[in-house]
Amino acid sequence: MGNSGLDKNMNKDKAKYLGKWRIIEMEMWDHDYIDLVIPGYFSFDKDDLGYFQFGVVEGQIDYRVEKMGDFERLDFSWEGQSENDPASGRGWAVITGDYLEGRIYLHLSEDSWFKAKKTKDDR
Repeated sequence: MGNSGLDKNMNKDKAKYLGKWRIIEMEMWDHDYIDLVIPGYFSFDKDDLGYFQFGVVEGQIDYRVEKMGDFERLDFSWEGQSENDPASGRGWAVITGDYLEGRIYLHLSEDSWFKAKKTKDDR
């Protein structure tokens, strides 16, 4: 639809989410599970895609940053696997200080609050 001022603001808003975020806490799972296979993370790329993994749950993310008045939130859907079975879901995240906090939902299964801290590692 062109490069309107709204598009430029969306790109600026999205920039702070880009990169890799190390999961440091989850409501439903402890550190041992979060880091069972690799250190748990969320990552967001410039192309509105990203990835995540914690425990035996991993997936590719399709996200958008939504701004409603003064409130901003990253909303995402995902598809991947959980314990080698196909899985999908949705979630959301907000930046609070130095942290990314939000909730991830596994379709027809569990959901959990999470907290993550930005890392210098891009992958």
